[in-house]
Amino acid sequence: MLFDVVMVSTDDTEIAELVKDFGAEVPFMRSTKNADDFATTVDVIKEVVSEYEKIGQKFTNICCIYPTAPFVTVERLKEGYKLIDRFDSVVPVTEFSFPVWRAFRLDKESNLKYQWPEFEKSRSQDLEKLYHDAGQWYWIKNSILNNSLITSKTGSIMLSNLETQDIDNETDWRIAEMKAKILNLKR
Repeated sequence: MLFDVVMVSTDDTEIAELVKDFGAEVPFMRSTKNADDFATTVDVIKEVVSEYEKIGQKFTNICCIYPTAPFVTVERLKEGYKLIDRFDSVVPVTEFSFPVWRAFRLDKESNLKYQWPEFEKSRSQDLEKLYHDAGQWYWIKNSILNNSLITSKTGSIMLSNLETQDIDNETDWRIAEMKAKILNLKR
């Protein structure tokens, strides 16, 4: 079994009742402080850990899964879990779809300027690949939980861009639907 406890942190009673029907726990409601648009993932995790400790439960490892990530798989969660012994935390990442070294910024008059002019004439395939958080889940050791999910000893699981999609609006939903069709064709 991958998880000892599956709980949902929410401040919404309707969501709390719904997830209980699927076997998740909601032993407490999320505080007002951590239920706004400015609460960080770390703040929410720390609150959950603290509330569980108040009822006598302590966990060695914590996995936070985002509800807006439709392509989370058990296989990828297991891959991350296998690495947690070697790292403080494990994060799924994906490659930026275009080298960020060729990024622009806008000045006050809305003129484009290269962020890094030294890469203006570089071929994109010659630039170093960079990665970003896939926004799906995090494994983290409870013993090192502080103010960041990323430490000097954070491991990663590499995901393809096809496996990642954050859903924050209708366009994101439509992109996720297209990716889901493609993923189903590959299986």
